[in-house]
Amino acid sequence: MLTFQGFSKSYAQAPVLEIPELTVPAGIHWIKGRNGSGKTTLFKVLAGLLPYKGDIFLDGRVALAQQPVLHRQSISFGEAEPLYPAFITGQELVNLFAKARQAPEGQAHHLAEALGATAFLPKATGAYSSGMLKKLSLVLAFLGEPSLILLDEPLITLDTATVQAMYGLIQERHRQGTSFLLTSHQDIEMPDLPLTATWLVQHQTLSLVTSR
Repeated sequence: MLTFQGFSKSYAQAPVLEIPELTVPAGIHWIKGRNGSGKTTLFKVLAGLLPYKGDIFLDGRVALAQQPVLHRQSISFGEAEPLYPAFITGQELVNLFAKARQAPEGQAHHLAEALGATAFLPKATGAYSSGMLKKLSLVLAFLGEPSLILLDEPLITLDTATVQAMYGLIQERHRQGTSFLLTSHQDIEMPDLPLTATWLVQHQTLSLVTSR
């Protein structure tokens, strides 16, 4: 699913991540690591938000650096602590993302209902609580038909019912062929998800911990 070749990311000449050669297969992957280990940096690179050196390929055909448009159509990103312009409504963002990603008809409504976001979408995001912002970010991340969905710290600020709904959506999309990378700085078990592998970001690289 993801292939890294000679990958490195630095800030002001200081290396943050280096992955000489690695293949992450299709599936649901849990990426652990302490705060500041580089998990979010990795996700922002994969989402096309940060430059890097080396090559990253998706499904063996999409070179992320050389095919930026196809890259952004193929990978979706739900941020750990999402921020949006305070004046825009959640519904306006949903409509924008749905159009850009050519989301199937009715998909946005299904996601909003499942994640309990319908009631507050008409409001400006400046009035949202952290939980509302997180729910909106999940709706946006699941829109369209990406090959890979990145969810950074997906459990924070969510109530139990929404977490279960998110698990259900992940399983639903996984059955349809979508892969997932999820992060956490905490050692959290996820018995409700059929994890393919668990990884650890440590010592400025990504290493396999367990595989199923």
